[in-house]
Amino acid sequence: MEHLIPSRDSDERSARGTAAASKKPQSARYRDVLRHRVVAAFFGRLFAQVNRTLCQPGQLPKRGIHKILICRPNHRLGNAILISPLLAELEALYPGAEIDMVSAGHAAQTLFANRFQLRRVFSFPRKIARHLWSSMGLLRQVRETTYDLAIDASHGSQSGRLLLAIVKARFKLGFPEASAQPAEASLDEGPEHFALRPVFLLRTAYAGSVDAGWPELNIRLTDGEKQQARLALGNIIGESTLSSPARRVVGVFANATGAKHYGEAWWTQFVDTLQTLQPGICIVDLVADHGQSQLGQMLPSYYTRDLRRLASVIANMSAFISADCGVMHLAAASGTPTLGLFSVTSAAKYGPYGDANSAIDTARLNAREVAAIASDWLGMP
Repeated sequence: MEHLIPSRDSDERSARGTAAASKKPQSARYRDVLRHRVVAAFFGRLFAQVNRTLCQPGQLPKRGIHKILICRPNHRLGNAILISPLLAELEALYPGAEIDMVSAGHAAQTLFANRFQLRRVFSFPRKIARHLWSSMGLLRQVRETTYDLAIDASHGSQSGRLLLAIVKARFKLGFPEASAQPAEASLDEGPEHFALRPVFLLRTAYAGSVDAGWPELNIRLTDGEKQQARLALGNIIGESTLSSPARRVVGVFANATGAKHYGEAWWTQFVDTLQTLQPGICIVDLVADHGQSQLGQMLPSYYTRDLRRLASVIANMSAFISADCGVMHLAAASGTPTLGLFSVTSAAKYGPYGDANSAIDTARLNAREVAAIASDWLGMP
């Protein structure tokens, strides 16, 4: 089991995360670098000013924080789900507060629709440059409120830092840049996983003590959602299969973006080997948003574009397996044991977070070898 990745990864695997970016076309990499340089040059003074006003360790009061804003203007599903531990921490530390969130796309609106303390999600379009008028209108709405606390939840996000600089707040919290704050050294000692970094940032600034463990990924599926999903899954694979203690229902999601994607032939070998090693399992093909199965037509399948329905179906399964992608984090947030397959990105930073979850470094393995490790994982009590 040496290929199972533990909770903290090596520097070598982290370096492979950088290697993934290097597989972009040279023109795309050049545009990314140029865009960051232009933004940094244009807003450099504004960024430096907000860096000087960031909340220091122990300065965030235990009381008097009533209006909170989370800045995470990113459209990716995984990044939205990775905010859920920060939401849970804010709800625990300030149970009487009201929380707003700045996001992009519509994933956050759907995922966190039933959070009692979440007042509103400001959802910017994915392509802000193409929707400048509506984006400016949303920004004006965000600035209408003077918040007690505004948080830039991502280290290195220029859009998040720009929002933090523009919004009105008594306390502003964000990761310090390049020795801008004495807090930087203490923040470097925090957890590596991206789901926990903003929680650690908040705990470092908080004036009180926090004895609780780290919050989990959780989108708080209701019993009603899970019951309806169980009926749907039972119709797909048969209620007798779903209810049998001798059968384990395993969801497989065979889609991912860019260099993280495994081909159809790879997945076919993986599934065939896994079924041979685990003849008692029932594999369900969870079809991607484009609606085309990548596991052939031999397996029972489920398709939906509704994120909470998808999470509810996964919550009724025994286990879930996929490459590094947003649906992997969605599965972890559903509470189902999740196994992530990592070929280029860092599992220490982006792996399926939670004690029941794990990851496999597949960089030097073929599909049959990965399936053998997954079979061992499925056999774990």
